[in-house]
Amino acid sequence: MGEQGTVILDGAGVKRALTRIAHEVLERNKGVQDLVLVGIRTGGVHLAQELAMRIAEIEGERVPVGAVDITLYRDDIKGHAEHLPVGNTDIPFGIEAKKVVLVDDVLFTGRTIRAALDALMDHGRPTSIQLAVLIDRGHRELPIRADFVGRNVPTSSKEQIVVGFDEHNKPTDVVLQK
Repeated sequence: MGEQGTVILDGAGVKRALTRIAHEVLERNKGVQDLVLVGIRTGGVHLAQELAMRIAEIEGERVPVGAVDITLYRDDIKGHAEHLPVGNTDIPFGIEAKKVVLVDDVLFTGRTIRAALDALMDHGRPTSIQLAVLIDRGHRELPIRADFVGRNVPTSSKEQIVVGFDEHNKPTDVVLQK
């Protein structure tokens, strides 16, 4: 504890949560037919890749993984966007008529998800968009709800949730910082 914060999920806990989410995604979508994963930069991309690996282990088939950058779609930085670094949106497959699972590390106000939905819709019209998050911490400002949640963690608005990644972009832990 202390300055480092409280570990909410250790490495094994993160792996269990992602494995459970992978099973839930497969169950809800009846397999991998027309299924694609799109991670929100940056943590969501790493988690989407992890989910894709678990889905491949379970189903024996790899699902496509893309990445969306929401910098230019955010509503909380109007007038400052020209000063922000913009990452790449990399969706190397069509999302038209696909079942898209949008992946992020932490769901907070919902504004990041709203921006990601806008960015996705610029790439086509999927059959459905579902949301998978490792942590849902509450404090929603928009009517957005995750379809798949690794762990619900009630927090105060002053606290932070940090998902740790190693040098290979593998999730290592989730820490609550006061």
